[in-house]
Amino acid sequence: MSMDRDTGANAKDTLSGSSDVDRFLREIGGSKKPDGRGLNLKGMDLAYVNLAGAVLAGADLSGANLSETDLSGADLTGANLSGATLFGTHLIQANLTHAVLSGANLTEADLNQADLTEASLSGANLSQATLNEANLSQADLRGADLSGADLGVVSFFGATLSGAILSGANLSGAILSRANFFGASLINVNLTNADLHEADLTGAILTGATASKQEREE
Repeated sequence: MSMDRDTGANAKDTLSGSSDVDRFLREIGGSKKPDGRGLNLKGMDLAYVNLAGAVLAGADLSGANLSETDLSGADLTGANLSGATLFGTHLIQANLTHAVLSGANLTEADLNQADLTEASLSGANLSQATLNEANLSQADLRGADLSGADLGVVSFFGATLSGAILSGANLSGAILSRANFFGASLINVNLTNADLHEADLTGAILTGATASKQEREE
C-alpha cells in the first residue's frame, strides 16, 4: 500500500479502517513508543519514519518500505519482513529473533549489535550492510548477498550460509563455528581471528581470503 513516504498523516488517512493501525500511526513521533505488535502493516510506506524503540513483535511488514527508517532498539521479534525494503535502515540493537526477512533488501542497513537469532534471511540482500557484533546464530542465510558487508565480531554460530555471497566482506573476529558455508563465495574475505571451528566450507570459494594459520578450520 503506497503512502507519502515521510508523513504519518497520509498513512492514517489511507488505513483509517483499522483502529489499531490508526492508534499505532498516531503514536509515531509522540512521547510514547509506538506499539504495533501483531498488526497488519503489509506493504505500508514507512520510509524515513522514526520508529526507534517501537514494539512490532509479530507484525506483518511484508513488502513494506522502511528505507532509512530508524528502528534502533525496536522489538521485531517474529515479525514478517519478507520482501520488505530496508535500504539504509537503522536497526542498531534491534531484536529480530525469529523474524522473517526472506528476499528483503537490507543494502547499506545498519544492524550493529542487532539480534537475528534464528531469523530467516534466505535470498536477502545485505550487501554493504553493517553488522558489527550482531548475533545471527542459527540464522538461515541461504543464497543471501553479503558482499562487502562489515561482519566484524558477528556470530554465525550454527548458521546456514550455503550458496551465500560474502565476497569482500569483513569477517574479522567473527564466530563461524558450526556454520554451513557449502558452496558459498568467500572471495577476498577477511577472516582474521575468525573462529572456524567445525565450520563446513565444503565447495566454498576462498580465493584471496585472508586467514592466518591459527584462524583456519581446525
